[in-house]
Amino acid sequence: MQNIINAVDKHRRLILDAERWIWAHPETGYKEFETSKYMEDAFERLGYDITRAEGITGFYTVLDTGRPGPEILILGELDSIICPGHPECNKETGAVHSCGHNAQAAALLGIAAALKEPHMLDALCGRIRLCAVPAEELLEINYRTELKKQGKIKYFGGKPEFLHRGYFDGVDLAFMVHTSNAYSSNGGSVGCLAKQIIYKGKAAHAGGSPNRGVNALYAANCGLNAINAIRETFRERDQIRVHPIVTEGGVMVNAIPATVTMESYVRGKSFDAIVHENAKVNRALIGAALSLGANIEILDTPGYAPLYNDPTLVALAKECAETLMPGYVFPAGKGYSSGSTDMGDLSCIMPVVHPYAGGATGTSHGADYRIADPEAACVTNAKWQLLMLKRLLCNDGALAKQVIAEAKPPFPSKEAYLAYVDSLSCSGDRITYGADGTATVRLDPPAQKEDQGSLAI
Repeated sequence: MQNIINAVDKHRRLILDAERWIWAHPETGYKEFETSKYMEDAFERLGYDITRAEGITGFYTVLDTGRPGPEILILGELDSIICPGHPECNKETGAVHSCGHNAQAAALLGIAAALKEPHMLDALCGRIRLCAVPAEELLEINYRTELKKQGKIKYFGGKPEFLHRGYFDGVDLAFMVHTSNAYSSNGGSVGCLAKQIIYKGKAAHAGGSPNRGVNALYAANCGLNAINAIRETFRERDQIRVHPIVTEGGVMVNAIPATVTMESYVRGKSFDAIVHENAKVNRALIGAALSLGANIEILDTPGYAPLYNDPTLVALAKECAETLMPGYVFPAGKGYSSGSTDMGDLSCIMPVVHPYAGGATGTSHGADYRIADPEAACVTNAKWQLLMLKRLLCNDGALAKQVIAEAKPPFPSKEAYLAYVDSLSCSGDRITYGADGTATVRLDPPAQKEDQGSLAI
C-alpha cells in the first residue's frame, strides 16, 4: 500500500490541477471536446497509447502486465450537467460540474500516472483498461436524438455506446468511483427509459379564431395531470420516478401552440418495472392528446439499465477504504439509489461496483455543489482505486477470478443485452383520426409486454 501512496503523491499536483481545469471547462455529454483533449494530451504525456472514440469524445488505453489474467476496466466520466443558477457555471451554456465528474476524471489521471511508476505492476497479472467516457448525464435528449439520426451515436449514454462499439471487448469486470460527500456504497441504483414527447395540434389566431386551432400546450398540460393521476398506482418496491419537463411550449403568445415538446424519464428498479409503468405513462399521455383532438408522437429510447453492485466488490471497496483511512467506518448499505447511471449497462453483462468517494458538499445537480476537499475527492480516491485494483490482480488474480466465477449478470453477452434494450425503442404518432369520426390509438409494442396492440375508439 505504501508504494501506491507514494506513487499517487508524486503526481498530486497533476491530479489537483486537472480537477480545477476540468471544473473551469464544463461541457455536457458528447460535447466534451476540450475536456477530452485535455485528458488525451495528459495520458499521452505519461506515455500511453490511447484509442480515441471515432467521431465522438472519450478514449481508452490498455496496460498489459505481461502476465496472463483477467482484464479490469476503470472508468472516469467527462461530462457536466446544466445548472444556470450555479455561481460558477458557464454563463453561455449553463454547464457546470455539479455532479463531480471533474474529480472523477482527475482521479483517473492520477491512477494512470501512478501506474507508470516503477514496480507498480510487479505483483499484478492480466490487463488494465483505463477509460475516459463521455455522456453519463442523460440530458439534452433532443440533441442526442439528432446525433442518433445522423448515425454519430446509437445510444444516448457513453458507456452503452462504447460497449456497442467494442471498446470494452475483453473486459472481465469494471469499477468506477463517483464523487459524493462521503466514502460509501449501496446495492445499486434504478434504471431509466428516456422519453421525448411531442404533442401535435393546429395553429390558429389565439384571439381571433381559437376555435380553428387545436392547442398542443393544453394537451400537454392534460398529459402532465394524467401522469400525476396515476402516480399512486406505482408500486413502492419498484422505485418508479417520472419527472417530465417542457422543452418547447409554443412560439408566440398570439398563436395557438401547434407543437409542444417534453422530455422525461421513467425510472425503476428493474426492466420489468420500467416497461410496465412506462406503458401506463404512455396511455395517460395518449389519452390527453385524444381528449383535445390533438396527436402525439412518443419516442421511447433506452436510457440506462438498473445498476447491480457485486457484493464481493462492495466488500472489497469497504476493506480497501478502511485500510487506507484507519478509523473510518465505510457505509455499505443494500438499498438502491433512485438516481440512474449507465454503469448499470455494464452490470448487465459483467460484475461491477460503483461506490462513492467523499470530498463534495452541497446538493448534487444543485446550485450549491462544489468540491470542498479535492484531496479526498481526487488524491485519496486514486489511492483507493489502485488498492482495489491491486487486491483484484495480485496473487495471480485470485480475487478477480473468484468475482468473475461467482457473478450472475442478467444477460449472457453484450449482444443479448443490446438486442433487448433495442427492443424497447419505439417512435411515431400514436393516434390516427378517421374521416368517419373514429380514432385508432397505438399503444406500446409487444416487446413492452403490457397494454400492447391497438385500441379503436
